Amino acid sequence: MLDLTLLPAYLAAVAIITIAPGPDAAYIVAVALERGPRAGLVSATGMALGMVVHVTAAALGLAVLLRSTPAVLMVVELVGGLYLDWLAVTTIRSARNTPTAVPETPPERQVLRRAVLTNLLNPKTVLFFAAFLPRFTSPEQGPLWVQLLTLGLIFLVMGFIWDSTIGLFAGRVGQGLVRGRRTAVTVNMVAGVTFAVLAAFLLEDALTAALT
Repeated sequence: MLDLTLLPAYLAAVAIITIAPGPDAAYIVAVALERGPRAGLVSATGMALGMVVHVTAAALGLAVLLRSTPAVLMVVELVGGLYLDWLAVTTIRSARNTPTAVPETPPERQVLRRAVLTNLLNPKTVLFFAAFLPRFTSPEQGPLWVQLLTLGLIFLVMGFIWDSTIGLFAGRVGQGLVRGRRTAVTVNMVAGVTFAVLAAFLLEDALTAALT
């Protein structure tokens, strides 16, 4: 059972954190622009699967651990930044090797797997669960794990709806843009640079935390 007086504030917080640009949205848009709306939807599904892990971890008490051990978040930021750097390098490399014809769509399991990893290593999601989720619980409303699980499922559903929307939209836009080698290369280069910039921010945060 949830404290209904806190629910509106929670929904507002989820909306803000979901819509705010981050690694998840960048990955979905990049993949959808390059591969089309189906890949965008597959990416959104991968993000939702990653969220299942976050929700389960929150319900089992990981949020409390992260709040009491800042070093864990620093490690997540560091690993997430390095993973996004890897995505940037591979995406830009594929752009340089883009053939004249439109490239074949990679296996959906590969798109799905990368989306899951991107979500699992997204510090924005980890930070939200660690810092904010427990604030919307109340001891008077029953077991804490049930409240955390319910709040997490709400986050998952809202996130999936938003991710699916931007994935389908970006996919439609990408289908209209990708016509020939030059445009395909441009789309891939933009996606790679986006990953690189996001990785730089995450690594900067991790190094700043390590030095303080």
